[in-house]
This record gives sequence, structure tokens and C-alpha cells, in this order.
Amino acid sequence: MSDPGTCDVALDWAAFDPWRIQPFSHRLAEHPLLQQEPLLALGARMEQMGRVRSHSNAAEAGTSFNNAPRLHPNARSATDTLAHIDTAQAWMSLLNVQTDPLYRSLVDEVLDGVRAHVEAVDPGMCYRGGWIFVTSPGTITPFHFDKEHNFLFQVRGRKIVHVWDHRDTVAASEASRDRFHACHERDLLVWSDALRARARSFELEPGQGAYMPSTSPHMVENGSQPSVTMSFTYYTDATRRDSLLHRTHYRLRQWGIEPPAVGANRVLDGLLHAPVRALSDLRLAARRLAGRSVRSDRAPYAFSDVH
Repeated sequence: MSDPGTCDVALDWAAFDPWRIQPFSHRLAEHPLLQQEPLLALGARMEQMGRVRSHSNAAEAGTSFNNAPRLHPNARSATDTLAHIDTAQAWMSLLNVQTDPLYRSLVDEVLDGVRAHVEAVDPGMCYRGGWIFVTSPGTITPFHFDKEHNFLFQVRGRKIVHVWDHRDTVAASEASRDRFHACHERDLLVWSDALRARARSFELEPGQGAYMPSTSPHMVENGSQPSVTMSFTYYTDATRRDSLLHRTHYRLRQWGIEPPAVGANRVLDGLLHAPVRALSDLRLAARRLAGRSVRSDRAPYAFSDVH
């Protein structure tokens, strides 16, 4: 194990595999920025900027993650939800907290602490982000996946995090991943209770965490107490490459071509990636020359309106 005195994340770094789900321990639970008063203040700032996502505890594992706030709205404000999370019957996420100067320092503190270990096997850390989840007792985070690699820290309370391998095509079809990367839609991801047997489940308490690779499906069941959890996310050269391939495969499917799964045929992946990456870079260069805004997945931090 790494020395927790030099790194907030303690795991067997010598055996770290960026594409393997794994547990870790940490010392983040007592961080000053993750206590009640700073979180209340952050919630007010995030709400003013429209960077709060919330739904009621009526959401279930099979509820559409993208549509949960509309299907099961939480009428409380962010500060009211935070202040009364024990009785609010709500799930709430403070989105892209790296856009807040105070919390960007926390994102940098943690990700700078793991960067050397990560980049030894998975170079190109970029598009860094932070997400704070505050949930009432018994609340469920619906089944979904995300694009980033994710270090998930349990700060307060207890929860069970169920995670499925990113290559498990029973939990998530290859077509669902292609569509997600191309359109940020999760509508092809379908929940079934039968999937529980295929998951790796972590019973997390403060000081514990779970690392999950890009597009690892997951679903979370909160315990009998309120919970605070924080995710630190990022892209790497490998996740950017896979995302571009998934987007390309999505287009191929629209043309009636069924490509092999990303990673299944490395030669084909290489033949597709090189020209598509070059075309993408040319488009970005053209936008810069035209004085237009440029949105690149190589940016240092995640964009505030992408979640």
C-alpha cells in the first residue's frame, strides 16, 4: 500500500490497472471543505450557476438516469436539501465543483496526489472534474455509466456501490456505449435485477472508496443514514482514444455496419483512430483560426455544462 501520509488515496499502486475496478482507502473524510457549513455555501453558489442536479428518493435502479430529475423532481432548494438531507428524501449532486475556485483546489489536491501513480500506466490525465453527492437515507442512484475514470470517495454515511466491468456486454451492450459516447444518451442501458449477480459490490463507509474505469456501469444504494460522497474524475490518452472509437463505431452502425467491440481488434482500432483523430484535430484547428470557441477533451478541466 502507498503511504497515506503522502497521498490521499492508498492502494496497491504497483498492481494498479486503470481498466480494473478496485477498492482503496483515503483520509478525505475530515477535509475542511467537506464539512457541513462549507458544503452549504458551495450548494448556494452552485445553484446560482445552475450546477445542481437533484431528484427525489422515488427514483429506482431502473429509472432513466438522464431523466430522473424530471420524472421525480425534488422541490427543495440546494441549501434546504443540504441542511435537511436526513429528512429531505432526495438525491443531489453538485456538478463540476472544479469550477469553484475553492473546490478546484481540492480537486487538484487529490488528483495531483495520484497523478504520478496513474500516469505511470495510464498517461495523459486531463479534463479533471469533481462531483459531490449528498443523499438521504435509503436513496438510490439509478443504473448508469460515465465517460471518465472515477475515484469515488465515501466521506459520510454508508452506501453500497455496485459496479460492473466496462467490458461486460450483458450489463451494457457495445451499442449502448457507442451511443453514449456519440450522443451522451444512456437510453440503451437497461436495468434488470438479474444484473446484481454480475456486479462487484462495495459496502463503503467513511475512509473507503472505489475506483471504476470509464463506462463501468454502476448503481448505488444508500444506507440508513445521510451520505456525502465525492468523485474525482479525469480522462487520459486511453479514454480519449476509446471515446473517439466509440463515436466512430456509432456512425458505422448508422450506416448498417456492425463493428467489433472497441478493443477487440487492435489493428482495426488503429486503422480507424489515426485518420479520425487527424480529422478531429483539423476541425479544432479550423475553429481556432476562425476565432470560434473550441471544446476539446484535452482541456485541463471538465467543462461546466457537461455532466
